[in-house]
Amino acid sequence: MNDEVLERHGLTREEYDRIVRALGREPSETEIGIFSVMWSEHCSYKSSRVHLKKLPTRGPRVLQGPGENAGAVDIGDGLAAVFKIESHNHPSFIEPYQGAATGVGGIIRDIFTMGARPIALLNALRFGPLDGPDGVRTRRIMDGVVRGIGGYGNSIGIATVGGEVAFDEPYAGNPLVNVLCLGVAPANALVKGTASGIGNPVYYVGAKTGRDGIHGATMASAEFDDRSAEKRPAVQVGDPFMEKLLLEACLELMQTDALIGVQDMGAAGLTCSTCEMGARGGAGVEIDVMHVPQRETGMTPYEIMLSESQERMLLVVKKGREAEVERIFEKWDLHASRIGEVTADGLLRVKDRGRVVAEIPNRALVDEAPVYNRPVKRPAYLDEVRALDVASLTIGRPAADFRRLLASPTIASKAWVYRQYDTMVRTNTIAAAGLTAGVVRIKGTERALAISTDGNGRYCYLDPRRGAMLALAEAARNVACAGAVPIGATNCLNFGNPERPEIMWQFVEAVEGLAEACRALDIPITGGNVSLYNETDGRAIYPTPVIGVVGLIEHASRTLTRAFAADGSSIILLGEGTGELGGSEYLKLVHNRVRGECPSIDLARERALQALLARAAADGLLLSAHDCSDGGVAVALAECCFDTGGLGAVVDLTPELSASHENLVSAATLFGESASRVVVSSRVGDEPRVLELAATRGVPARVIGRTGGTRLRVGVAGAVAIDCAVAEAEQIWSGALEMFFRRTAA
Repeated sequence: MNDEVLERHGLTREEYDRIVRALGREPSETEIGIFSVMWSEHCSYKSSRVHLKKLPTRGPRVLQGPGENAGAVDIGDGLAAVFKIESHNHPSFIEPYQGAATGVGGIIRDIFTMGARPIALLNALRFGPLDGPDGVRTRRIMDGVVRGIGGYGNSIGIATVGGEVAFDEPYAGNPLVNVLCLGVAPANALVKGTASGIGNPVYYVGAKTGRDGIHGATMASAEFDDRSAEKRPAVQVGDPFMEKLLLEACLELMQTDALIGVQDMGAAGLTCSTCEMGARGGAGVEIDVMHVPQRETGMTPYEIMLSESQERMLLVVKKGREAEVERIFEKWDLHASRIGEVTADGLLRVKDRGRVVAEIPNRALVDEAPVYNRPVKRPAYLDEVRALDVASLTIGRPAADFRRLLASPTIASKAWVYRQYDTMVRTNTIAAAGLTAGVVRIKGTERALAISTDGNGRYCYLDPRRGAMLALAEAARNVACAGAVPIGATNCLNFGNPERPEIMWQFVEAVEGLAEACRALDIPITGGNVSLYNETDGRAIYPTPVIGVVGLIEHASRTLTRAFAADGSSIILLGEGTGELGGSEYLKLVHNRVRGECPSIDLARERALQALLARAAADGLLLSAHDCSDGGVAVALAECCFDTGGLGAVVDLTPELSASHENLVSAATLFGESASRVVVSSRVGDEPRVLELAATRGVPARVIGRTGGTRLRVGVAGAVAIDCAVAEAEQIWSGALEMFFRRTAA
């Protein structure tokens, strides 16, 4: 096999030699294609697997951890929450609409293959700056991604209830499109992706196979360069209406006992579904590609096996139940095609009109894929960027800086985004989009589920270990602010090229930080995704672990949002600031610096804070809750005033640190992003009880003001730092993002 062929397939010479040893002979063309996708970074996790084992994956509620299509946790009443997050970064850069749309379709299939009905979607998006040299391209990419997410989710009828969007230079050449889906299933009837029972038939259902998406997994395992447009044919094309039929037909089949296992044909398509199902069941799978429905003529076995056409599933059903299975799919205007059967030899055997074109041990493809413990090296840039001389900062006017922060695209309202999504379809959504973590009711019970995604790449650039801790803590804190107890997490780990020791160091540090935080907060990881090679022309994104957390609310009526709910309420700050400006939006926006130490975190105090929020919400002591993150306490207070009809507040923030420069004290107090802080409001009569609960848990708490009037007044050290009409502040915040797209339209 010459080097050109190996390079085209993303294989090294050493990996090719392993293939020859596994087969005992030279591979055929179809076999080399099959190995190339299954041994790609995207499918095999060959650079990350050794480190992912460090993550805690077990807990009293965990019903299914990593290794299946999605994770599942027990939520009571005989039900399970099934959830997972996935990335579609590279496809969304090449073809934003279809890249994002098929990312949504793929994660939905991961959920309903487990026997769960999907009820909610979230997305975590990262783009470059909306202005500047690449602003036009960034706006085009973002517009396509948002329309793709909305187009697919809206059409299939699953509410997009939350998410996040951030903007920074390192994402200009490589946006991140991470999508989370949540479903609900009977806890005792989760479906697995396994093949077993010698002679049981293997069925192909869903859309016909085309040439779209061939080598998509390989594309997702490589850097981008100025020839990326040439890879456009590797992006799949989605059909949400087909997926809706497929969803309903599969869920109906799962109500019978005719199904053995089911797997989505996602990355690596038919190849991945056949060999993974066989490997999980310790069985072989034999298929003949002549029976695979095709929408294009002259397709070769190589193309059929590697196609990543969307809306396709592989089923293994009980022998003798074929007619019943076929009737169910015909009812939904779908055709179930029998393409093979389960065998006893443990091989993936692919035939073309009876002629064997590939014969590979499933274990060689799945369990024996290469695993690399790649070299790591601490990046030299850290010594420079972690140094921050705060005394050298030229401090601006707090009121002006406050307005600038509200207009920052990362902080500003994302209404332009979520207005393009159907957030209320199926009537499960409890909290309006943008008001809190996503919250959906569990019909037939009094409970609700809260979901949040978070991850700050800037923090991880400065300190990957601590940044990953902060990502989990913030996602869990947002869930707790809705009144929920965090019960499980999923992760999407977005990094650059793992073959560079500095990138691998970032990855290892982030995984170890995430593992430590999961143990401290008692939140297990139930599954997730690793997305590497997020680079263009050698420039990597910020290391960006995005964490999704699911929490349980026992009484849906106790759900909290960020908005102040009543005039004359007490405003209480839970937690305390430590004067940190490193990595903050304020430092980047006002001083154009990404430097310093990112916020410190006391995980024991964070856990106590989250427990306090859930308890106080359950007891009806809180009227609202909102965590302090980008922009610090000042921005959090403003956001609490928004969506209230203009209800204001008068607050006094006693400085939480000492410093020689009075204005610097104000900047850190107002805009510092110290962790484990939440602004809550309560009735005046409940204020003592909230403070008492905080004291018993060791959570710092103090009353900082009252709601009332139509202005937000924030004092620091006896002086008024911010005095702004709520209507003015809300207008700045609500229109800042949309303004960029009005410019584009003009």
